[in-house]
Amino acid sequence: MNKFDYKNVEINSQSGGKKIVRKVSIKNGKGYKSVTKYHKNKKQGSIKKMLDSAHIQMISVGKFIPGLFKDCQFNKNTRKTRKNRK
Repeated sequence: MNKFDYKNVEINSQSGGKKIVRKVSIKNGKGYKSVTKYHKNKKQGSIKKMLDSAHIQMISVGKFIPGLFKDCQFNKNTRKTRKNRK
């Protein structure tokens, strides 16, 4: 069995104190991707999903995967606050 471990972090700093962190981690044939948003060094939320086996194969070969984090987006309508809890 070919053991493949991989970690990568991309930090995108924006104006106004916003920051988006994208992470990819693969260990023992399983992997996940996560997107975390920060505003003024406070965590606004994060989404973590498992990687497909096809994506893990492409990463191990070193191929670029367009739209890897496309399904890890924050939906403003699903956030629960005191005003829109219903």
